Amino acid sequence: MQTITQSYEFLTEVKRSKFFTKLVPISEFPGYQEKLKKEHPKANHVVYALRYLNEFDQIVENSSDDGEPKGCAGTPVLNVLRGEELINCAVLIVRYFGGIKLGTGGMARAYALAVKDVLAKAELTLYEKEIEYAFKTSYTDVNKTLYRLKQLDIRIYEREFGIKNVEWVIRGSEEKIVKFKH
Repeated sequence: MQTITQSYEFLTEVKRSKFFTKLVPISEFPGYQEKLKKEHPKANHVVYALRYLNEFDQIVENSSDDGEPKGCAGTPVLNVLRGEELINCAVLIVRYFGGIKLGTGGMARAYALAVKDVLAKAELTLYEKEIEYAFKTSYTDVNKTLYRLKQLDIRIYEREFGIKNVEWVIRGSEEKIVKFKH
């Protein structure tokens, strides 16, 4: 599976219709469709599709045609995300009608093309499930622990300095956490 760490955008034009495509991490998705509708009040539709892993490691998918003929917009966009095995991201497409009807097949191809165009620009990274690990060290081991975290490229950590020791919570891929423990 693959994911993204930042947002990307691309403008695709098909028979004078403009498809302004945004690819965003899933954390940015809530409220984004409404934001795009406000930014593009003359746009005909704001279609989206998303895929993410829930807390039970199940893939959750959703899509919206936003007034386009049923199955001609959201589903083709979702199918491209599935084909690329993308996870924890959403695609939103603002469509401006160009005056030429695309037909249902042409519309499905245009929406799929818009997603492929933005994906060609995006930097995809391998998805790694992250876990948290809590442990304690003495004050004398703080620098040694920081050095070990840096060696393993574990950048997310919290420290709490207690009276007798330091309590840590680190976050990283399962592979990195296992290496850290040994």
